[in-house]
Order: sequence, then structure tokens, then C-alpha cells
Amino acid sequence: MYTIYVGDKPIILTTEVTKETDFKSFLLKSVNIGKVIKTLNNTDLKSVHLIHKNEDKLLKKFLKLLPNVVAGGGKAYNSKNEILFIYRNDKWDLPKGKAERKESIEETAIREVEEETGVEGLKITKPLPTTYHIFKRNGKHKIKVTYWFEMSTDFEGELFPQENEGITKVEWLDDKASQKALENSYANIRILV
Repeated sequence: MYTIYVGDKPIILTTEVTKETDFKSFLLKSVNIGKVIKTLNNTDLKSVHLIHKNEDKLLKKFLKLLPNVVAGGGKAYNSKNEILFIYRNDKWDLPKGKAERKESIEETAIREVEEETGVEGLKITKPLPTTYHIFKRNGKHKIKVTYWFEMSTDFEGELFPQENEGITKVEWLDDKASQKALENSYANIRILV
């Protein structure tokens, strides 16, 4: 099973057919993805299930429905065990960004966290779950596939929000502040934190 978000509403890729309650089911191989996105955005449905009989092909077939944007990001901890958050588009988020050519996804993740926050000396400690969400750019829907990594740093310098990327704040947040920030964040970020 995979979950792809359209805003905070999930598209669930599954092999199981279950009775529809607050969701609608479609066959993955014949689905009109534009119609699904519109349905999620304009109704009170909680989710959409896309069904395919072969578990191994669920994600592969789904990713062919729209152009993909590959990104890398980080959940970075400092020496006080605080998490690095950015504030963009009136929501708290974790730093992430698009992969560049000839760059490993780990290099992308570290570069993006550094560029968006000013933090240095990041080391990847482990991979985190990959997230998927659909967004609209220039009138076209795309699927962002974000590879996440847990990171650590001893950096204690000043934080610099990358303003040309729309980031207005960068902050280290402790457990309590992180939980509060997640109340005004994205569903796929809540999974990671």
C-alpha cells in the first residue's frame, strides 16, 4: 500500500477492494487522474482508493500517470535534539528541493537543507520513508517524489531562510514546539515527524 497526498487528502494505492464509506474506489489501470484530483479537491470525500491486482506494480503504474519531480530533503537534528523546520506558504515544513543532474539523492538532500536554512556540517544518519504528493505548477499537475533522510549536525551558527524560495523563517524546534508546528503543516510531514 502507498499513500499519495493531494493537499491533506490521500490517494491510497491498494490491492484490496473494500466497501466504500467516506472514500471512492477506482481501477488504477483505467483511472482519470485529473478527475480524481478534482474530486478530492471539490468534495468532502476523505480519500480515494486506486486498486490494482499486482502489489508490485501499484507505484510504478501510478507514477506513469503524471510527470514526476524527484526531490531530496532532511529531518535534521542539532546537538540539543531539536528538529530544523522552515516556514513557507504559511505552513511549517521540512527543508527539501529538486535533485540536480549528476547528483545523488543524498547529495541533493544535504545541499537543499543547507541552501534553505544556512545550516552546515550535516551528516546523514539514516533514510526515512519516501513521500509522494501531487501539486500544480503552471497549470499542470505533477507528482513530487521526495526521498527523506534523518540528519545530524553540531552547527550552532545563525540560520538564514532562503527568501527567494519563499521561506520566511527557519527555526530549531524542540519536541513540544515541533508538535505545535505539525498542527500547521502537511500530512506527509506529519508522517516523518
